[in-house]
Amino acid sequence: MLGLFAKHYRKILPVVDFFAIVGSTFVAMLFAKNFIDSGLTLYIMNVAIYMSMFLIFKFYNIMWAYADATEFIMLSLVCIMGGILSFLVNRSMFPMSIRTGTLSAIFITAIVVIIRLQTKMFYFLGTVKKEIVNSKEKKIKVLIVGAGNAGELCLHEMRRKGIYDIIGFVDDAKEKQHATMCGVKVLGTRHDIELICKDNEVDEILLAIPSIEETQKVKIAKICEKTGCKVKIIPHIYKVITSQNLLSAARNIQIEDLLCRDKIMLDCTKIKEYINNQVVLITGGGGSIGSEICRQVGAFKPKKLVVLDNYENNAYEILLELNSTYPEMDTEVIIATVRDKNAIESAFDKIKPDVVFHAAAHKHVPLMEDVPKEAIKNNVFGTFTVAQAAIKYNAKRFVMISTDKAVNPTNVMGASKRLCEMIIQAFNGNGCTEFVAVRFGNVLGSNGSVIPIFTKQIKNGGPVTITHKEITRFFMTIPEAAQLVLQAGVYANKGEIFVLDMGKPVKIYELAEKMITLMGYVPGKDINIVISGLRPGEKLYEELLMAEEGLTQTEHNKIYIAKPMQIDKQHLYEKLIELENTIDDMTDEEVKDYLSYLVPTYVKQNDKKNVAV
Repeated sequence: MLGLFAKHYRKILPVVDFFAIVGSTFVAMLFAKNFIDSGLTLYIMNVAIYMSMFLIFKFYNIMWAYADATEFIMLSLVCIMGGILSFLVNRSMFPMSIRTGTLSAIFITAIVVIIRLQTKMFYFLGTVKKEIVNSKEKKIKVLIVGAGNAGELCLHEMRRKGIYDIIGFVDDAKEKQHATMCGVKVLGTRHDIELICKDNEVDEILLAIPSIEETQKVKIAKICEKTGCKVKIIPHIYKVITSQNLLSAARNIQIEDLLCRDKIMLDCTKIKEYINNQVVLITGGGGSIGSEICRQVGAFKPKKLVVLDNYENNAYEILLELNSTYPEMDTEVIIATVRDKNAIESAFDKIKPDVVFHAAAHKHVPLMEDVPKEAIKNNVFGTFTVAQAAIKYNAKRFVMISTDKAVNPTNVMGASKRLCEMIIQAFNGNGCTEFVAVRFGNVLGSNGSVIPIFTKQIKNGGPVTITHKEITRFFMTIPEAAQLVLQAGVYANKGEIFVLDMGKPVKIYELAEKMITLMGYVPGKDINIVISGLRPGEKLYEELLMAEEGLTQTEHNKIYIAKPMQIDKQHLYEKLIELENTIDDMTDEEVKDYLSYLVPTYVKQNDKKNVAV
């Protein structure tokens, strides 16, 4: 019977309140020995007054199983107000004594509150019973880092799930040491994490400090990494606020959390000058980098933002996101490929963009090595087509996304992007368009990059495959790359190639070990790492600058200018037209030969000079 009430209490509660009010009124008159002739009218008035107030204050909408002290105090105050109102109304109609009115209010308040407390108690007993049943099963031992509000909320949610055994908290605050929160003890500071995990055989560590500074998060994350436990992290505070379930907002700690990257400082005033109230076109706007550029551009309130992409699903997803984030912004999607001259011409004629961010490109090195024609058609001729349209329709600024693989390229993809850079340099000065290329390394989390590949391999039980134990790469987060692309656009005026400061190169083998560890496994024991050998066109070490190029510091401490090479514009233009007219009749090797002719620094994979560095 009690279980039935606990389950359906919101439907039954008004009926229970009705009988509680009637019964309390009768008992009050009995105790006060003040029976009133028109008792039925008195009962009706009390029921009408109290239940009307309960409806007005929406007490029947409250889930009392989860109610806190504030809601019970509010209920008590409303009952007292109802008692006063009931006494005044009834006293004007019947010879009701003060004693009767007082007792009636006390009894009704007590019973109404007790009924709702019982609902909360039924829920608590059910939770305890569930925990007892679950206690027979092996629980996940968890250490919570952060004995604050987020830590407390996570503790309650874990207890409700019944599958966790909370070992304790750690917190650096001196006043919290050896204290308890909700019955769970603070066992020490961050420096005690390794010992606590070892002594208590902890399975998971939850970093529950969503407002923590990046540098501190990195330090704690590196300590947690040494324990061999699976590590999860509550994201930034604004994500926590918008999350209905704090524990569900927790994510596995990522390799980005261990990269102590300096915060990017942008010159927002100058970026706003060339984006605000302008028509901005982003090719490849549905991709990893392109979509992030869309998000960043939206913050500067362009007159119109146009996303051009040949993959409708990605384009539609970023359109929905932009419409939600920037509902007042005029946003449009154009489904087209940069290889289609007519489609590009039509798009430029229609929207007449002021600023073009050219992010559309084929980027996967091994795939492009097998289909060099596709790399040339999409990357080179696509850039050629969009750049020509930018000049024809008087775009003010053209920013192309390049790559570190364009430096002394050993693969088709890198050589094609180097040729794109040459096009940008050659086109600058033609018309009113300022051209610029922005070169950076690998982007963490981008489609097809090493991080999501490793993550999938680890989730599938391994092995994690890397091509060489000594291979290194430069890495940057997606938001960092997009922000610096926007900043580089500020300095565009001479066809420069801007080089972004990527920090120190990361050894891929060590990165794989860290990722395996962070996901709660032991490298070489739970998850193996397999060396598969360098792929066609792959380097051991990426370069950001060509040997013959020098660096010039810009106003921004993370952006440098590479000295442009001398390019015969007319010769380049003629050879590109020639290649475009003959490429379909050429073999793959002939395409690569022609590419090495146009890009002197390109060393083909089958060339004996290639030394895989």
